[in-house]
Amino acid sequence: MSASQSDLNSLVEAARADITRSESIEELEQIRVRLLGKKGEITALLKSLGGMDPEARRIAGAGINEAKSALMTALDQRRGQLEAAKLAAQLAGDTVDVTLPGRGQASGGLHPVTRVRRRLEQIFRNAGFTIEDGPEIEDEWYNFEALNIPANHPARAMHDTFYFPDGRLLRTHTSPVQIRAMQGRKPPFRVIAPGRVYRNDSDMTHTPMFHQLEGLVVDEGITFANLKAALHSFMKALFERDVKMRLRPSYFPFTEPSAEVDISCVSCGGSGCRVCKNTGWVEVAGCGVVHPNVLRAVNVDPERYTGYAFGMGIDRLTMLRYNVNDIRLYFDNDLRFLRQFA
Repeated sequence: MSASQSDLNSLVEAARADITRSESIEELEQIRVRLLGKKGEITALLKSLGGMDPEARRIAGAGINEAKSALMTALDQRRGQLEAAKLAAQLAGDTVDVTLPGRGQASGGLHPVTRVRRRLEQIFRNAGFTIEDGPEIEDEWYNFEALNIPANHPARAMHDTFYFPDGRLLRTHTSPVQIRAMQGRKPPFRVIAPGRVYRNDSDMTHTPMFHQLEGLVVDEGITFANLKAALHSFMKALFERDVKMRLRPSYFPFTEPSAEVDISCVSCGGSGCRVCKNTGWVEVAGCGVVHPNVLRAVNVDPERYTGYAFGMGIDRLTMLRYNVNDIRLYFDNDLRFLRQFA
Protein backbone atom coordinates (compact mmCIF):
# COMPACT_ATOMS: atom_id res chain seq x y z
CA MET A 1 0.00 0.00 0.00
CA SER A 2 1.37 3.43 -0.87
CA ALA A 3 -0.08 6.91 -0.87
CA SER A 4 0.65 10.09 -2.85
CA GLN A 5 1.28 13.32 -1.02
CA SER A 6 -2.15 14.63 -2.02
CA ASP A 7 -3.83 11.51 -0.61
CA LEU A 8 -1.87 11.91 2.60
CA ASN A 9 -2.86 15.59 2.83
CA SER A 10 -6.50 14.69 2.33
CA LEU A 11 -6.30 12.02 5.05
CA VAL A 12 -4.74 14.50 7.48
CA GLU A 13 -7.33 17.21 6.76
CA ALA A 14 -10.23 14.79 7.19
CA ALA A 15 -8.70 13.52 10.42
CA ARG A 16 -8.22 17.06 11.75
CA ALA A 17 -11.87 17.78 11.05
CA ASP A 18 -12.96 14.63 12.91
CA ILE A 19 -10.72 15.54 15.86
CA THR A 20 -12.16 19.07 16.03
CA ARG A 21 -15.75 17.75 15.93
CA SER A 22 -15.19 15.18 18.69
CA GLU A 23 -17.28 15.96 21.77
CA SER A 24 -15.95 13.50 24.34
CA ILE A 25 -12.70 11.88 25.40
CA GLU A 26 -14.17 8.49 24.49
CA GLU A 27 -14.98 9.64 20.94
CA LEU A 28 -11.51 11.16 20.63
CA GLU A 29 -9.95 7.86 21.69
CA GLN A 30 -11.85 6.04 18.94
CA ILE A 31 -10.41 8.50 16.37
CA ARG A 32 -6.90 7.95 17.73
CA VAL A 33 -7.23 4.18 17.40
CA ARG A 34 -8.62 4.54 13.86
CA LEU A 35 -5.62 6.63 12.84
CA LEU A 36 -2.70 5.46 14.97
CA GLY A 37 -3.72 2.09 16.43
CA LYS A 38 -2.16 -1.23 15.38
CA LYS A 39 -4.53 -1.37 12.42
CA GLY A 40 -4.87 2.37 11.99
CA GLU A 41 -4.63 4.26 8.71
CA ILE A 42 -1.33 5.99 9.45
CA THR A 43 0.11 2.75 10.83
CA ALA A 44 -0.85 0.97 7.60
CA LEU A 45 0.93 3.63 5.55
CA LEU A 46 4.10 3.18 7.60
CA LYS A 47 3.96 -0.58 7.07
CA SER A 48 3.71 -0.05 3.32
CA LEU A 49 7.14 1.60 3.20
CA GLY A 50 8.83 -1.79 3.17
CA GLY A 51 7.88 -2.41 -0.47
CA MET A 52 9.39 0.83 -1.81
CA ASP A 53 12.83 1.51 -3.19
CA PRO A 54 15.14 3.39 -0.81
CA GLU A 55 14.72 6.86 -2.25
CA ALA A 56 10.93 6.65 -2.46
CA ARG A 57 10.85 5.16 1.05
CA ARG A 58 12.85 8.10 2.38
CA ILE A 59 10.57 10.72 0.86
CA ALA A 60 7.30 8.94 1.66
CA GLY A 61 8.45 8.07 5.20
CA ALA A 62 9.27 11.66 5.98
CA GLY A 63 5.80 12.77 4.84
CA ILE A 64 3.99 10.04 6.75
CA ASN A 65 5.94 10.73 9.96
CA GLU A 66 5.23 14.44 9.61
CA ALA A 67 1.53 13.66 9.22
CA LYS A 68 1.62 11.32 12.23
CA SER A 69 3.30 13.99 14.37
CA ALA A 70 0.74 16.61 13.32
CA LEU A 71 -2.17 14.32 14.15
CA MET A 72 -0.72 13.39 17.55
CA THR A 73 -0.38 17.09 18.36
CA ALA A 74 -3.97 17.71 17.29
CA LEU A 75 -5.19 14.79 19.41
CA ASP A 76 -3.31 16.03 22.50
CA GLN A 77 -4.64 19.56 22.09
CA ARG A 78 -8.23 18.37 21.70
CA ARG A 79 -7.87 16.02 24.67
CA GLY A 80 -6.72 18.94 26.81
CA GLN A 81 -9.72 21.01 25.67
CA LEU A 82 -12.17 18.20 26.41
CA GLU A 83 -10.67 17.51 29.85
CA ALA A 84 -10.82 21.21 30.72
CA ALA A 85 -14.46 21.36 29.60
CA LYS A 86 -15.30 18.24 31.62
CA LEU A 87 -13.67 19.70 34.75
CA ALA A 88 -15.48 23.01 34.29
CA ALA A 89 -18.81 21.21 33.98
CA GLN A 90 -18.08 19.18 37.09
CA LEU A 91 -17.13 22.28 39.07
CA ALA A 92 -20.25 24.07 37.89
CA GLY A 93 -22.40 21.12 38.95
CA ASP A 94 -20.75 20.97 42.38
CA THR A 95 -21.11 24.66 43.11
CA VAL A 96 -22.51 25.34 46.56
CA ASP A 97 -25.10 28.06 46.92
CA VAL A 98 -23.76 29.86 49.96
CA THR A 99 -27.05 31.78 50.32
CA LEU A 100 -28.95 28.60 51.24
CA PRO A 101 -29.66 28.01 54.95
CA GLY A 102 -27.23 25.66 56.68
CA ARG A 103 -28.08 22.03 57.35
CA GLY A 104 -26.79 22.17 60.90
CA GLN A 105 -24.44 19.69 62.57
CA ALA A 106 -25.43 16.43 64.15
CA SER A 107 -24.23 16.20 67.72
CA GLY A 108 -21.84 13.35 68.43
CA GLY A 109 -21.59 11.13 71.45
CA LEU A 110 -19.06 9.18 73.47
CA HIS A 111 -18.19 5.67 72.35
CA PRO A 112 -19.98 3.13 74.60
CA VAL A 113 -16.66 1.70 75.82
CA THR A 114 -15.51 5.20 76.75
CA ARG A 115 -18.80 5.84 78.56
CA VAL A 116 -18.40 2.69 80.66
CA ARG A 117 -14.71 3.37 81.32
CA ARG A 118 -15.54 6.82 82.66
CA ARG A 119 -18.29 5.32 84.82
CA LEU A 120 -15.86 2.77 86.26
CA GLU A 121 -13.31 5.45 87.01
CA GLN A 122 -15.91 7.59 88.76
CA ILE A 123 -17.14 4.70 90.91
CA PHE A 124 -13.63 3.83 92.08
CA ARG A 125 -12.65 7.49 92.50
CA ASN A 126 -15.61 7.90 94.84
CA ALA A 127 -14.29 4.91 96.80
CA GLY A 128 -10.92 6.60 97.34
CA PHE A 129 -8.90 5.06 94.49
CA THR A 130 -6.48 7.07 92.35
CA ILE A 131 -6.19 6.52 88.60
CA GLU A 132 -2.75 5.51 87.32
CA ASP A 133 -1.45 5.27 83.75
CA GLY A 134 1.57 3.63 82.14
CA PRO A 135 3.20 2.80 78.79
CA GLU A 136 1.55 0.35 76.39
CA ILE A 137 4.99 -0.88 75.27
CA GLU A 138 6.59 -2.69 78.18
CA ASP A 139 9.56 -4.91 78.94
CA GLU A 140 9.33 -8.45 80.31
CA TRP A 141 10.26 -7.45 83.84
CA TYR A 142 7.26 -5.18 84.34
CA ASN A 143 4.83 -7.32 82.32
CA PHE A 144 5.86 -10.73 83.70
CA GLU A 145 8.72 -11.12 86.14
CA ALA A 146 7.73 -8.48 88.68
CA LEU A 147 4.29 -10.11 88.71
CA ASN A 148 5.72 -13.49 89.73
CA ILE A 149 5.71 -14.85 86.14
CA PRO A 150 9.33 -15.88 85.42
CA ALA A 151 10.61 -16.85 81.97
CA ASN A 152 9.84 -20.57 82.41
CA HIS A 153 6.39 -20.04 83.90
CA PRO A 154 3.55 -21.81 81.99
CA ALA A 155 1.26 -18.81 82.48
CA ARG A 156 3.22 -16.94 79.81
CA ALA A 157 1.78 -19.28 77.20
CA MET A 158 -1.68 -18.04 78.13
CA HIS A 159 -1.00 -14.47 77.08
CA ASP A 160 -0.31 -14.85 73.30
CA THR A 161 2.03 -11.87 73.51
CA PHE A 162 2.94 -9.49 70.69
CA TYR A 163 6.75 -9.07 70.83
CA PHE A 164 8.99 -6.47 69.17
CA PRO A 165 12.36 -7.47 67.65
CA ASP A 166 14.22 -5.77 70.52
CA GLY A 167 12.49 -7.98 73.10
CA ARG A 168 9.95 -5.44 74.27
CA LEU A 169 6.26 -6.22 73.97
CA LEU A 170 2.76 -4.80 73.87
CA ARG A 171 1.48 -5.13 77.42
CA THR A 172 -0.88 -8.05 77.92
CA HIS A 173 -2.58 -6.51 80.98
CA THR A 174 -2.46 -3.27 82.93
CA SER A 175 -0.84 -4.94 85.96
CA PRO A 176 2.56 -3.39 85.02
CA VAL A 177 1.00 -0.03 85.88
CA GLN A 178 0.46 -1.30 89.43
CA ILE A 179 4.14 -2.23 89.66
CA ARG A 180 5.17 1.23 88.47
CA ALA A 181 2.72 2.83 90.91
CA MET A 182 4.30 0.99 93.86
CA GLN A 183 7.93 1.56 92.86
CA GLY A 184 9.66 4.16 94.97
CA ARG A 185 6.60 4.72 97.17
CA LYS A 186 5.42 3.49 100.53
CA PRO A 187 2.02 1.90 101.31
CA PRO A 188 -0.87 2.39 101.57
CA PHE A 189 -1.77 2.02 97.88
CA ARG A 190 -5.28 2.26 96.48
CA VAL A 191 -5.08 2.54 92.69
CA ILE A 192 -6.84 1.48 89.50
CA ALA A 193 -5.17 1.18 86.10
CA PRO A 194 -7.52 1.37 83.10
CA GLY A 195 -6.18 1.17 79.55
CA ARG A 196 -5.62 -0.71 76.32
CA VAL A 197 -3.99 -4.13 76.35
CA TYR A 198 -3.04 -6.54 73.56
CA ARG A 199 -3.25 -10.29 73.03
CA ASN A 200 -3.23 -12.41 69.89
CA ASP A 201 -6.87 -13.49 70.08
CA SER A 202 -10.00 -12.66 68.05
CA ASP A 203 -13.57 -14.01 68.14
CA MET A 204 -17.07 -12.95 69.28
CA THR A 205 -15.87 -12.19 72.81
CA HIS A 206 -12.17 -11.33 72.20
CA THR A 207 -10.28 -8.79 70.12
CA PRO A 208 -6.49 -8.37 69.66
CA MET A 209 -6.76 -5.00 71.39
CA PHE A 210 -9.15 -4.60 74.29
CA HIS A 211 -9.62 -2.45 77.37
CA GLN A 212 -8.88 -3.60 80.88
CA LEU A 213 -9.14 -2.13 84.34
CA GLU A 214 -7.06 -3.51 87.17
CA GLY A 215 -7.16 -2.43 90.78
CA LEU A 216 -4.77 -2.74 93.69
CA VAL A 217 -5.07 -2.10 97.42
CA VAL A 218 -2.08 -2.58 99.74
CA ASP A 219 -2.13 -1.65 103.41
CA GLU A 220 -1.84 -3.19 106.85
CA GLY A 221 -4.56 -5.70 107.71
CA ILE A 222 -6.08 -6.07 104.24
CA THR A 223 -7.95 -9.38 103.87
CA PHE A 224 -9.92 -11.35 101.31
CA ALA A 225 -13.11 -10.12 102.99
CA ASN A 226 -12.17 -6.54 102.07
CA LEU A 227 -11.78 -7.64 98.45
CA LYS A 228 -15.18 -9.33 98.33
CA ALA A 229 -16.95 -6.34 99.87
CA ALA A 230 -15.28 -3.87 97.50
CA LEU A 231 -16.15 -5.89 94.39
CA HIS A 232 -19.76 -6.51 95.42
CA SER A 233 -20.28 -2.80 96.09
CA PHE A 234 -18.71 -1.98 92.73
CA MET A 235 -20.94 -4.41 90.78
CA LYS A 236 -24.10 -3.01 92.35
CA ALA A 237 -23.01 0.55 91.54
CA LEU A 238 -22.13 -0.30 87.92
CA PHE A 239 -25.30 -2.20 87.03
CA GLU A 240 -27.54 -0.13 89.32
CA ARG A 241 -29.24 -3.16 90.83
CA ASP A 242 -28.65 -5.59 93.66
CA VAL A 243 -26.78 -8.25 91.66
CA LYS A 244 -25.68 -11.45 93.35
CA MET A 245 -21.95 -12.24 93.30
CA ARG A 246 -19.96 -15.41 93.85
CA LEU A 247 -16.22 -16.20 93.90
CA ARG A 248 -14.84 -19.39 92.37
CA PRO A 249 -11.33 -20.66 93.22
CA SER A 250 -8.88 -20.00 90.39
CA TYR A 251 -5.19 -19.43 89.75
CA PHE A 252 -3.20 -16.31 88.87
CA PRO A 253 0.58 -16.12 89.39
CA PHE A 254 0.44 -12.71 91.04
CA THR A 255 -2.28 -13.49 93.62
CA GLU A 256 -2.70 -16.25 96.21
CA PRO A 257 -5.42 -17.24 96.90
CA SER A 258 -7.08 -16.34 93.60
CA ALA A 259 -10.68 -16.37 92.40
CA GLU A 260 -12.91 -15.76 89.41
CA VAL A 261 -15.78 -13.33 89.98
CA ASP A 262 -19.28 -14.20 88.72
CA ILE A 263 -22.43 -12.11 89.01
CA SER A 264 -26.04 -13.07 88.43
CA CYS A 265 -26.86 -12.54 84.75
CA VAL A 266 -27.96 -8.96 84.18
CA SER A 267 -29.87 -9.96 81.05
CA CYS A 268 -32.19 -12.56 82.56
CA GLY A 269 -31.83 -11.89 86.27
CA GLY A 270 -30.37 -15.35 86.84
CA SER A 271 -33.18 -17.38 85.26
CA GLY A 272 -30.99 -18.55 82.35
CA CYS A 273 -30.49 -17.16 78.85
CA ARG A 274 -28.11 -17.15 75.88
CA VAL A 275 -25.82 -14.56 77.48
CA CYS A 276 -25.19 -16.69 80.58
CA LYS A 277 -25.42 -19.98 78.66
CA ASN A 278 -28.47 -20.87 80.78
CA THR A 279 -26.40 -20.98 83.98
CA GLY A 280 -27.75 -17.77 85.49
CA TRP A 281 -24.16 -16.52 86.07
CA VAL A 282 -21.66 -14.54 84.01
CA GLU A 283 -17.94 -14.19 84.65
CA VAL A 284 -16.82 -10.58 84.96
CA ALA A 285 -13.41 -10.42 86.69
CA GLY A 286 -10.47 -12.16 88.31
CA CYS A 287 -9.08 -11.30 91.73
CA GLY A 288 -7.04 -12.44 94.68
CA VAL A 289 -4.72 -11.57 97.54
CA VAL A 290 -1.46 -10.03 96.29
CA HIS A 291 1.32 -12.62 96.18
CA PRO A 292 4.23 -11.85 98.58
CA ASN A 293 6.71 -12.11 95.68
CA VAL A 294 4.98 -9.17 93.95
CA LEU A 295 5.38 -7.04 97.06
CA ARG A 296 9.03 -8.04 97.43
CA ALA A 297 9.69 -7.04 93.78
CA VAL A 298 8.87 -3.41 94.70
CA ASN A 299 10.52 -3.50 98.15
CA VAL A 300 7.30 -3.70 100.17
CA ASP A 301 7.52 -5.85 103.29
CA PRO A 302 4.98 -8.72 102.89
CA GLU A 303 5.23 -9.49 106.60
CA ARG A 304 3.79 -6.09 107.43
CA TYR A 305 1.59 -5.31 104.45
CA THR A 306 -1.03 -7.32 102.58
CA GLY A 307 -3.26 -6.40 99.70
CA TYR A 308 -5.73 -7.47 97.08
CA ALA A 309 -5.87 -7.04 93.33
CA PHE A 310 -8.54 -7.48 90.69
CA GLY A 311 -8.81 -7.20 86.92
CA MET A 312 -11.81 -6.87 84.62
CA GLY A 313 -12.42 -6.33 80.93
CA ILE A 314 -14.06 -2.97 80.25
CA ASP A 315 -15.35 -4.20 76.88
CA ARG A 316 -16.91 -7.24 78.56
CA LEU A 317 -18.65 -5.04 81.12
CA THR A 318 -19.85 -2.77 78.30
CA MET A 319 -21.36 -5.79 76.52
CA LEU A 320 -23.22 -6.75 79.69
CA ARG A 321 -24.37 -3.23 80.52
CA TYR A 322 -25.83 -2.67 77.04
CA ASN A 323 -26.84 -6.30 76.36
CA VAL A 324 -24.64 -6.68 73.23
CA ASN A 325 -23.50 -10.23 72.38
CA ASP A 326 -20.61 -9.56 69.93
CA ILE A 327 -17.66 -7.47 71.13
CA ARG A 328 -16.53 -6.77 67.54
CA LEU A 329 -19.53 -4.48 67.01
CA TYR A 330 -17.87 -1.91 69.26
CA PHE A 331 -14.83 -1.66 66.96
CA ASP A 332 -16.41 -1.95 63.47
CA ASN A 333 -17.11 1.82 63.50
CA ASP A 334 -20.64 1.31 62.14
CA LEU A 335 -22.34 4.62 62.93
CA ARG A 336 -25.77 2.99 62.83
CA PHE A 337 -24.70 0.90 65.82
CA LEU A 338 -22.78 3.61 67.69
CA ARG A 339 -25.57 6.23 67.37
CA GLN A 340 -27.73 4.08 69.66
CA PHE A 341 -25.47 5.09 72.55
CA ALA A 342 -25.28 8.83 71.80
